[in-house]
Order: sequence, then C-alpha cells, then structure tokens
Amino acid sequence: MASTPARDSGKPRYLQIADDLVQQIKGAVLEPGEQVPSESDLMKKYAASQGTVRKAMAELRATGLIDTLHGKGSFVKRRPPVRRKSSDRFRRSHRTAGKAAYLAEAEQSGNKPSVSVLYVGPVDAPADIAERLSVPAGSKILARRRLYFSDGVPTEEAISYLPWDVAKDIPQLFEENPGGGGIYARLEEHGYSLAEFTETVRVRLATKQEVAALSLSPGSPIIHLTRNAESSNGRVVEVCDTFMAADQFVLEYRIPADD
Repeated sequence: MASTPARDSGKPRYLQIADDLVQQIKGAVLEPGEQVPSESDLMKKYAASQGTVRKAMAELRATGLIDTLHGKGSFVKRRPPVRRKSSDRFRRSHRTAGKAAYLAEAEQSGNKPSVSVLYVGPVDAPADIAERLSVPAGSKILARRRLYFSDGVPTEEAISYLPWDVAKDIPQLFEENPGGGGIYARLEEHGYSLAEFTETVRVRLATKQEVAALSLSPGSPIIHLTRNAESSNGRVVEVCDTFMAADQFVLEYRIPADD
C-alpha cells in the first residue's frame, strides 16, 4: 500500500493526492485495468473533502493514465500514452541510424510499433495540400497513407504528400517500405537536405471514418496534426496530416527562449 502524502510538501492538497495516485500507477501498485478507489474511499484514505478528491481525480484524468466510465468508475489504462517529443523525433541522427520517426518514438516509450500501409500512389492534389506544397490544385502528387499501431492497437493514421517532380526520381518512395530512416532519409539521400519542420496541432471530434480506423468510441476526440517539411533551399518537399487518438499521446515541444 502506498504511503499517504505528507501535508507539508508545499503543494495544494489535491495535487499531492493526484501525484500519489500517479506514483501508484507508475509503480504498479494500481495495475493496468484495475479500478481506482472510489471517491468515498479516497476521502477516507487521504482525510480530504469531496471537492479536494474530485479536483485530484480531474488532475489524474489529465495525465492520460486513467479512463473514467460513467456509472462504473475510473480504471487504470492498460497502456500509458506515448510521449511524442517533436523536438527529438525528427533528429537527423535517427535517420542516419536507420530509424523512422515512429520507430525512434516507440523505442523511447517501450511500446511495440507496427505499421500498415494503406495506399501508395498518385493522387490529384486537393486545394489545401496544393497550397502547402506550392503546386497547382489538381496536379499530380504522390500520396502515402499509413495506419500505425502500438502493441497491436491502432493509434494514428497519417497521410504524406510529396510533389511529383521530387518523388518521381526516388523509386523507394513508391515502395510500402521506403527503407531505413523512412522517406526523410530517402529525400536527404537525393539532395533534399531537411532544414525545418513546421507543425500545427488542433483537437476535434473524430469523424466516422477516423472512429472506424482507430477503433474509437463515437464522439471521441482526436489530435489533428499537420506538418510541413522544408528543405535547406526553402522548398516544402513533403506535407503530412496525422490523425491521433487523443488519449494515446502526450505532445511535448521544446521551445528555445532566445532569439
């Protein structure tokens, strides 16, 4: 049994309780799939008011470590969310080591990754994608659509688009498996040295197609992440739309404080 947190730690009581519950989950005192003690049990254990316990549980839910089911209580998730470190996952050292971004990410999280390629081939550029790639709307571009799994569970779907004049001379980009380091490694091997990635993140409700693809409950939130990959000469050589189960990821960004 975990010890009750001390009251003199300097933190508000609800944060002390939330931190203690997080440590119980991470230390497997509360195991995956196990029910978190009820409000009344937590009030007794921590000698806290109902309001304090409810605030603690709200903090715990925000960590992504538990699921709360109406009328049934809260349960420890069977899989913790993946911490997606955008400042690390696209490092050139990963590509030169033969690791695509999702492999490097999964290695850090300890999950077993896999990918299913749903489509690779030419498409007519939709207006928004054409604008991001600076090509005419409706022109031919290469699309790569993938579904990613973590420990056998679908967690994200991604669609990459590349200008046809860039892709046509790189045959590996038309293969389901483009080789070690992924498509960014192939681009750099063919002279498109990558200088910058720009990401935009928003959260919205999943569409019916996304609910089916990611095995979500209707009305579940997803993270819609868009990314542009820019080469050293200032050209955007790939754009990607990624749709992620919101409860399966924690997005982490490192932002320099200097100019």
